[in-house]
Amino acid sequence: MASLLHLRDRYNGRQQLLLALAGLVIVVLIWWGLAEMLSIERPVIDYNTHLPSMLDQEKDDFAINLDSILQVDSINLANATEFEKIYPLLPPPNEVLQAFPLLQRDDQLAKNTWISVWRNLQGYFWAVFLAIFIGFPIGLLPILRGLFSKQVDALRYLPLTAVTGLFILWFGVGDSMKIAFLAFGILVYLLPVVIQRIKEVEDVYLTTVFTLGATNWQMIKSVYFPAVLSKLMDDIRVLTAISWTYIIIAELLNREGGVGAMIWLNGKYGKVDKVFAWLLVIILVGFLQDRLFVYLDKRLFPHKYYKTVFTGLKEVRYGFWMMLGSVMLFLLLSSIFPNWAQPLQSLLYITVITGLIAVIYGEIRFQRSYIS
Repeated sequence: MASLLHLRDRYNGRQQLLLALAGLVIVVLIWWGLAEMLSIERPVIDYNTHLPSMLDQEKDDFAINLDSILQVDSINLANATEFEKIYPLLPPPNEVLQAFPLLQRDDQLAKNTWISVWRNLQGYFWAVFLAIFIGFPIGLLPILRGLFSKQVDALRYLPLTAVTGLFILWFGVGDSMKIAFLAFGILVYLLPVVIQRIKEVEDVYLTTVFTLGATNWQMIKSVYFPAVLSKLMDDIRVLTAISWTYIIIAELLNREGGVGAMIWLNGKYGKVDKVFAWLLVIILVGFLQDRLFVYLDKRLFPHKYYKTVFTGLKEVRYGFWMMLGSVMLFLLLSSIFPNWAQPLQSLLYITVITGLIAVIYGEIRFQRSYIS
């Protein structure tokens, strides 16, 4: 029997893909089997839906007529010969897939998904901004680290669902509350990580730039920021899944659109197939977000993946920083000056499109350089 040490990374990329597909088939088969086990047979009969009215008859006659109707329905139920299978607890995969057209028709699938994604992105921007803005001074200055590092670590033990009432009191029940709740939920985990990443910066880099005569700001700009942000991307990826948990909790309050509101409404009316379809939407969006963070990490911090400098990476990096910076600036200014939101939104579209063009141009140059 082979040792576990030698079984690590044993399969190549193609074999791992085939294993992943095989695992997916196994999960679907297990799901299907459980759905069939939990299904029930319901008799197909025509129930009498025309009930007698107390306005047209005496109380005793009404009771007699109602009992007669119930008795007829009971007899029909007992003598039923045709049955249909229903899935009250766990729908099979085919019913979940068939529910997606219904989500688009009845639940505005694209609109509500975008509402949740945009809230999620806003919460992320605020959490990252505050974590860097607060975490860097605490991590860099020993006196601040001694004063506040323990309090920051203690925030991770705060049960966030218990403070939803406070956020409603502070921000109301609109989008501001949902975004603030999500940002706080990410911040309590991200802030201690930023402080820890600053402590992990190797002294050899600091000594080198100090020997070259770098000022404190140059040291922060050329050593601390790149080192911390390159590691922080991995931490943000991990928090992606947690952020969807918090946004769903926030959207259950007031239920003004979003995936969480749709899940609650469909669950309330027993539409289990739609609930599972929405859950698959969350999984798909979360997977795409994770892949996006991986791509951003490779392009913004290429030194972690490539030993050679390729052409085009600079344009891609500048394009992404332009898009991320413009969105951050838009959120900051629109929160401070709400009347500027409309003109700032037009400017945001222009800068995002410009950054996207730079990314596409740089990516084409990179692919040509990488292949050659």
